[in-house]
Amino acid sequence: MNAVITGGTKGIGKAIAINLAEHGYNLAICARNTKELENFAEELKYTGADVFIYQADCSIKDEVYAFCDAVKEKMGKVDVLVNNAGTYLPGSLLDEGDDILEKQLNLNLNAAYYMSKYIGKMMREQQSGHVFNICSIAAKQVVENGGSYSVTKSALLSLNDVLRQELSIHNVKVTAILPGSTLTSSWEGTQIPPERFVQPEDIAKTLYTILNLSKGVNVDEVVLKPLQF
Repeated sequence: MNAVITGGTKGIGKAIAINLAEHGYNLAICARNTKELENFAEELKYTGADVFIYQADCSIKDEVYAFCDAVKEKMGKVDVLVNNAGTYLPGSLLDEGDDILEKQLNLNLNAAYYMSKYIGKMMREQQSGHVFNICSIAAKQVVENGGSYSVTKSALLSLNDVLRQELSIHNVKVTAILPGSTLTSSWEGTQIPPERFVQPEDIAKTLYTILNLSKGVNVDEVVLKPLQF
């Protein structure tokens, strides 16, 4: 089984990559930092998985499609796509520069759009596959001081729903995962105890569980929120 993960060297993406590799999936992972990719591939050697790494900035269309081309040449078939790459730029929507929305749109929405179109066509042809979009609870409720982020994540959830509608008739599943506050680098320096957060491993385990449900069921979306926050 082959899985493709964007932004796969940190946080949620890294946890998903580790979980899938430990369960026998071969991986194609992209990220912006080549050294981090190389280190992570070395770290995953114990799993025995075939790990293909590719340096790409997912906010740039041409680099996304170059990664897709490389994946197709390397793997031929993709069973799982995880659109994980994203960014959170805090600020008031009324007071922020226009580039704040534009930067988040490029990474939080456009990257998933391009990846899903390309890999989705592969899955449509093979009549199988599962696309996961790592959204956010911000797709359903506005995050304080994160207006533009909320807008982009809402759009990603809408993209998820459109993809599910178009691909379901081709036996391809599409699932949105909407985490609440998750212990990733974006919370670096916080005084909140780590155990109060959703853990990246929680999301990875949830994704793997969904992958192993019966063929006839699709999990449209799943929300994971901290018990107390």
